[in-house]
Parts: sequence; structure tokens; C-alpha cells
Amino acid sequence: TIRILKRNIVIVSYPRSKMKSVSRNVLLAALMAAQGAGNTPDGVSSRLMVHIPHSLFKQEGYDHREALFGVPPYGGSIAQNVYYADSDLCDPNVDTTKGYPKRPISDGKMESWPSPYLLMVDRGGCTFVKKVRNAQRSGAAGVLIADTTCLCSDQKCVNASGTNQCETSEPIMADDGSGSDISIPSFLMFKNDADSIKTELQADRPVQMEMAWALPTPDDRVEYDLWTVPTDVVSKDFLRNFKKAAVALGKSAYFTPHLYIYDGVRSHCQGNDGENMCYNLCTNNGRYCATDPDNDLEQGISGSDVVKESLRRICIWKHYGETDGVGVQWWDYVAEFMDRCNSPQYFMNEDCVKDAYKHSGVNGERINQCMKDSGGLTDDKINAFLDLEVSAQTERGVVVLPTAFVNTAAIRGALSVNNVFDAICAGFAEGTIPKICTQCAGCTDPQSCINSGGKCKGGSGGGSGSTVSTHFFATSMLVVIGLFVGAGVWHYKKTREDMRDQVRGILAEYMPLEGEEGDIGSPMEFAQRKGAQQSLISG
Repeated sequence: TIRILKRNIVIVSYPRSKMKSVSRNVLLAALMAAQGAGNTPDGVSSRLMVHIPHSLFKQEGYDHREALFGVPPYGGSIAQNVYYADSDLCDPNVDTTKGYPKRPISDGKMESWPSPYLLMVDRGGCTFVKKVRNAQRSGAAGVLIADTTCLCSDQKCVNASGTNQCETSEPIMADDGSGSDISIPSFLMFKNDADSIKTELQADRPVQMEMAWALPTPDDRVEYDLWTVPTDVVSKDFLRNFKKAAVALGKSAYFTPHLYIYDGVRSHCQGNDGENMCYNLCTNNGRYCATDPDNDLEQGISGSDVVKESLRRICIWKHYGETDGVGVQWWDYVAEFMDRCNSPQYFMNEDCVKDAYKHSGVNGERINQCMKDSGGLTDDKINAFLDLEVSAQTERGVVVLPTAFVNTAAIRGALSVNNVFDAICAGFAEGTIPKICTQCAGCTDPQSCINSGGKCKGGSGGGSGSTVSTHFFATSMLVVIGLFVGAGVWHYKKTREDMRDQVRGILAEYMPLEGEEGDIGSPMEFAQRKGAQQSLISG
């Protein structure tokens, strides 16, 4: 049975005989909800303050949840007046003449919210992304989403609401997959705090709030992380192509790969008697789980297969990457596995895995022993490495895959070599930037620059604003100067020739009029005279 409480879905029990017919999407939703069922991490890099009115000011700021989409101005802040839309803002046709506080009437309507402003909207009705997108289109500089349900832990809020409905934790403001066009930041405020702000606004009193973000402190080494799973499609190109960048950065940057594992105990995939209630989605009697990548619980790649490959990659990193933070053999193994074994037929084929070991220079026996020593994948045993991954993702609050972090700051936008490389290079303290960043971070296509050993070729990225080499620039200038000089010389000669022709014409017309002795007559007679000169009008 699956019991649904408000927005949380919790697996209570599922007989194995019926588990095979359950769709992957239901199980995925259940696992995701259970992962977020605990307290949402407060380790955010942002701060929310109220400056006006002073009665709502809090020295420590207001608790909130930061969206995992949009582009926060790290190191900066947005301090503006707040307007309450008095709407869930799910309709793309936003009426900016409504809401609070009220504004002067013009042509029978209230004036629109004066830009720039922060917009408060109610939670519910549609996804977070849709609300923020509509607010962005209306001109908002930032969005504050007011929760409409109390936290169960906030007894004061529950009593004041007059209902018994509550939620165990605030939701994570995740991207619904379409948030790449969102450029403004957004926060989710708890109901009790949001209600006090709305009360002020609905009383037509001004409220000014500030959204601020801390810039991760840079030093001479940047740390970057990647959260993904072995079957993730989006991260494939990055995993294939980032090795050269990691090597070029060397000890200046430290990489840590993380494999996302669902906590089967919190997801109720492990029964009270220790039985695996989630069929082949989990290992260790339901302790560690993953979703079925091909949506078929009967055949193909199973969730337990994904958990096993995840543990294998963790062990490879422990032996070949943890010391230097580069992990050449780890990158090679992942690329070899994707080329050779990333299909339902070969994903768990031991011969295929051994082949990937061989071509990547990995000692398979050491890795297999590591997997056993960490706790293995059978029976009701704790696996030390998988437990560490579950704890790490809870602390970081990772729910969207793949996700990359640089100096603890989530990278917005597409997961690509260029985006991650530029973010890493931006994380160094002044005076500690490695040579490869100086050579390639400003290129149109940093990846091509890295692959060519630090040679930034103008226009190599195929985009506008490409970097131009000194030789090309000098050559181009010489060509342009030569063209101008040539055009000037031609114009000068053409002008002189035209002037000579005009002078000859004038002389030919007026010289006959100057005759004294031996008058040659009229100009016409001179022009028609033959002899030493040809007639000027004869054929």
C-alpha cells in the first residue's frame, strides 16, 4: 500500500508478488519524497532580511529555502520593496495592476507594480518554476513564495491555522526540467513568517526586504563535486570529455565524484523484519536503492545493478583519485564502461567490466576487494561507503541530477565542460589562477583550447566574440592599411587625370581667341583647321 499525506508520499509496505507490477514512476516519486522527508538542510549560502518595517526586523534573518534554479548574484544582494500578488501566479497573463499595497488609480486601474520590485506569491497550483517564470516576465527582480501550510514542528503555526493539516518538512524548490530560462532568484518562506509579511502588505503598508548571497571564499585550490548516477544520460558527454581539463588543472583543483543513492530505510523499502520490500530496486535487504533506468522491473538494468556499479566507481575513486583529486584511471574507466557496457545486455556482465578495467588500467581484484570490505551488497549489512554517500547528499540537499558544485556553490545552466571549467577558474583567489585558466578561460570554446594544450584559437568555438590572436590581428590591420593606401593612390591619380583633361579642354576652347598678328580667325575655324593638328570636330 502507498499512503499519501498532503505532499509527501511514503511507502509503507508492498508484497513482493505485487511489486513487479508497480510502475517505476510511482516508486521514483516515493523514493524522492522519502529522501526529502527529513529536515531540509539549512546550509544555504543566502540570507533574507526585512528592513522596513523595523517591527519585522530580525538580526539573524528569516529562515527560507533557496531555489535550485535561477541565477543568484553571488556576492551581491537585491533590496527592494515587496508587492504581494494576492495570487498563486500560475496564469502567464499576470495582472500587475492588482495586489498589495495599493497604488494610485490611473485610468480606472491601479498603477502597475513599480520596477524594480520583489514579488510575493502564494504556493500551490503549479510548479515553482512556472510561478517564478511568470513573475520574471512581469518584471520582478526576485520572488518570495509564501508557503500556505504549516510545518508540523511549528505548533504555534498549527494552532493559529485552526486545522490539523501540516507537513513534516518544507519542500525543496527543485527545477521541473524547464527552468533554464529563469534568470531571477527565488526563496520559499515558511507560512508563519510569510503571513506576517502579507499582513503588512494587505494593510497597505510598505515592506522592504533584502535577498543576499555569500560568495564562497576562494583560495589557491578549488574543490568541485559532481552528483550523478551511472545510468544518467545528461552527464555522459561531460564524463567523456572533462578528463583533459581535470589533468590540466592538476593539483590546483580537487574533484570528488558522488553517486546518488536512495536511503531504502527511510523510504520504507526495508520491512520491520529486514525484508527487501522494493524488489530488485535495492541491495542489502532494502537499505540502498536506485530507480530502474529502463522502467522494466522484470528485465534489463535493475536498481540494484545501478547501486552495484555506483559502489564500484566509488571504490575506483578511493584507490585512484582520492589522493590527487584528479583520478585519471577513474575518468578512463567511466569512459570505457560507457563505450563497452552501458546497455541492458552488458551492464552487469562481469567480462565486460573486466574489459573496462583492463583498458583503463584499473586493478579489478583491488576494486572487488574494496567493494567487499566496505560492507558488500548482500544481506542486511551496512555498507560504509554507501552510507557516506547517503549522508553527504542529505547534508548538501541534492535532489536534481546531475548537479555540479564548485566551492560549495551549485552551477547553474547546462552541465558541460565549458561551464564547469569556467566556474572552476572563477573560483581561484587573485594571484593563484593556474596557467590553463589564463590560457583558456576567456576562449569562446575552452574545451578546444584545453585539448590543444592551451592554444586559444580565434573563432574555434563558432560563436561571436571569439578571441583573436595577435598575429591574426596584426595581419588584418596591415591588409586594411594597404587597401586604404591603394585606394588613396588611385583616387589621387584619378583626380590629377581629370584635372588635366579639364585644362586641355579649356585651352582647346580659348587659345584661338588670343591670336594677334596672323589671326587665325574664329574658334570654329581653328578647330576645323588641318595641318599639324587634327581637327577637333572632324571624325
